[in-house]
Amino acid sequence: MCTLEITLNGISQQPVAILDTKISVSAYTPIDLSAHNPDLEGMAITDPDQCQAYIDQVLKQRSAAVAYGGYLEQRNLYADKSGFATQGKPPRNIHLGIDFWAPAGTQVVTPLLGKVHSFRNNTTPGDYGPTIILIHEVKGVTFHTLYGHLSPESLEGLYTGKEFRPGEALATLGTPDINVHYAPHLHFQIIQDMQHNQGDYPGVCSRTDLDFYSSNCPDPNLLFKL
Repeated sequence: MCTLEITLNGISQQPVAILDTKISVSAYTPIDLSAHNPDLEGMAITDPDQCQAYIDQVLKQRSAAVAYGGYLEQRNLYADKSGFATQGKPPRNIHLGIDFWAPAGTQVVTPLLGKVHSFRNNTTPGDYGPTIILIHEVKGVTFHTLYGHLSPESLEGLYTGKEFRPGEALATLGTPDINVHYAPHLHFQIIQDMQHNQGDYPGVCSRTDLDFYSSNCPDPNLLFKL
């Protein structure tokens, strides 16, 4: 493991919550939204309603409240979004964070001490909608966390440098019309080098760029321990 991965792994030995602390992490269940999941064959997964119906089915079957997963998952979820296709290259369809699927309005809490790095409403189809990026320093190691698909109200009152403590309310999840046409969820991503980006950072990459992005965006579950 690299220095950042070792640091993330050492932050907590117990599971870490990212949504409303009244929802126990024991009520989180993994979900497979990959292109290789036979349950999704023939399903229009790019349609928020159909995607939500599948998520609800998984949650009901497992008596769970939150579905999570997706790190380095190859997905068909972006197939209808022109911004994910690049001429002469494989499509961007490999997910670089963990998604937490829960109802719109669900509270997002900060998993560790951080300050606002930047924020923006990214309205391009397929992007994050309202987005917050925090910057953290743990044992001399600096990194960032990105929170996407939020409600517009989540950006109110923010300013660069505003501090959030562990477990403090940061935002709420947005609706499909606000989060740029996805079923309600939180996209959470860890980023080492922001590469001068402000309020946005790629959350999906092509296989040709995977080595760089998987190194710059390590597995969030090193922190969450889910």
